[in-house]
Amino acid sequence: MRRRRMVRKFSDEPVSEESVRRIMRNALRGPSAGFSQGQAFLVLQGDDVRRFADVVEPWVAETATAAPVLVIPFAVKDVYLDRYAEQDKGWTDRSEDHWPVPFWYIDTGMAVLLILQTVVDEGLGAVYFGIGEEDFDKVRAEFGVPANHVPIGAIAIGHGDDAKISAGASPATRKRKPETETVHFGQW
Repeated sequence: MRRRRMVRKFSDEPVSEESVRRIMRNALRGPSAGFSQGQAFLVLQGDDVRRFADVVEPWVAETATAAPVLVIPFAVKDVYLDRYAEQDKGWTDRSEDHWPVPFWYIDTGMAVLLILQTVVDEGLGAVYFGIGEEDFDKVRAEFGVPANHVPIGAIAIGHGDDAKISAGASPATRKRKPETETVHFGQW
């Protein structure tokens, strides 16, 4: 956990297929409300990363093409709505009103964290970054992604190039908040 950080600069060294497969297998091990499993992932390498970069805004493309592997995690709300309308869950409809917190995003975010942790375990680096809503439909169209799949960002994965890490990066200029400011036991 203490070694995990966002890596924004990568070497040209390729990522082994074995590492990519392990990273993605671990992504599927995260918690999922009702074991809905409403996540999907698009793994891009080589020319597919360039295809992605060609359809998104330039600020997204720059980060996406920095590494040899790009993973786009998708949240699939309909899977959760369908699952919780099943008899064992007790709801009789698919209303989003039952969900004060959208677990389809939370569970997909947990899968992202598992990807980031496995990346570190594989001796690699990664950065999670956002994708603008204006790019959602373009990404779906380019890669044949179903319309009900919402990308929650992307993860660039590769071998970190420590020589290219800027001394002005956030961890070098901003300290982690102390536990006493963020963790409250028994009362705020």
